[in-house]
Amino acid sequence: MDFSFVVTCVLGGCCSNVWAYEALLRTEPRIGSALTFCQMLFIALQQLPSHLSWTPLPRLKPRQVPLSRWLLQVVVFATGSLLNNLVYAFHVPLTVQIVFRSAGLAISMLFGRLLLRKHYSFCQLLAVALVSLGVIIATLSRPLPNASSPSMSPFSGENATQYALGIAMLTASLFLTGILGILQEQTYQKYGPCWREGIFYTHALSLPAFLFLVPQVKYGLNSLSEASNGDVSSRPYLLVGNLLSQLVCVSGVNQLTSRVSSVSTQVVLTTRKAISLVFSVWWFGSGWNVQLGLGASMVFIGSLWYTRINAVVETLSKGTTPHSSPMLQTPSKLTPGKRV
Repeated sequence: MDFSFVVTCVLGGCCSNVWAYEALLRTEPRIGSALTFCQMLFIALQQLPSHLSWTPLPRLKPRQVPLSRWLLQVVVFATGSLLNNLVYAFHVPLTVQIVFRSAGLAISMLFGRLLLRKHYSFCQLLAVALVSLGVIIATLSRPLPNASSPSMSPFSGENATQYALGIAMLTASLFLTGILGILQEQTYQKYGPCWREGIFYTHALSLPAFLFLVPQVKYGLNSLSEASNGDVSSRPYLLVGNLLSQLVCVSGVNQLTSRVSSVSTQVVLTTRKAISLVFSVWWFGSGWNVQLGLGASMVFIGSLWYTRINAVVETLSKGTTPHSSPMLQTPSKLTPGKRV
């Protein structure tokens, strides 16, 4: 597959996925549980054929990783995915969500230092501090409501409490993503890069958890099939677009990680976030102000600075310590249910 085509899949697929995601949640913010269920089911079914053996009878192929290894990851992954898709109902604009999730770099560094005993240079710490400060500035900004949705301002009366809860959920999701990255990195180091098996089992084994969320899932699925303002609803088409673009996005990221370093992949994903942020502001008229713009700029500059520093560190450390790179992104990038 041509490299330019791979990058096109990442940028086009992931940006389209975020667009369909925001469009869906704008029609009905409370469909988060149903959306997560559809994503889990779609990915599990899409991956199932490659994990089946048809002779003499249909059965699952032998696993490369013990089931117990996947079960802990399932709990962390399913909880984080649900939190991600529920946040929008708490009046946290997608523009803030995109910027806030960039703090995952700091979380990965924190867990890398505490749990994996990794060491980071002063410049790496400075770059992550810039990202973290940018996230704080963006989170404390007051996005302006647009004309069609004046209630979108998170600081309008009682919405302030919901906004704070949404930020708390995003924070919890970030920590869960960091933990998932550690678990996946350790699994892949011990059993090899069995990312396809990981994708299938983390999604398939997450489905029983939705038995506890049947009312929310039913409400969301009913909402997806309802007409909006008397017109034929576009929600089912948006859902299909979200699922298909997610498949393109994940395939592109997987192809990218197999061709280039994690640093180069991070640069592409940071570019994707910037494009998604600009597109959200332009297409949906998402609230924007100077403070949010300043925070977003600090986040993207800090992320690109970090990847540049990390490239130098990886070059210098080659041939010494094979796992010296502090980037924990590769395993988590292979998790389709998560917003990247």
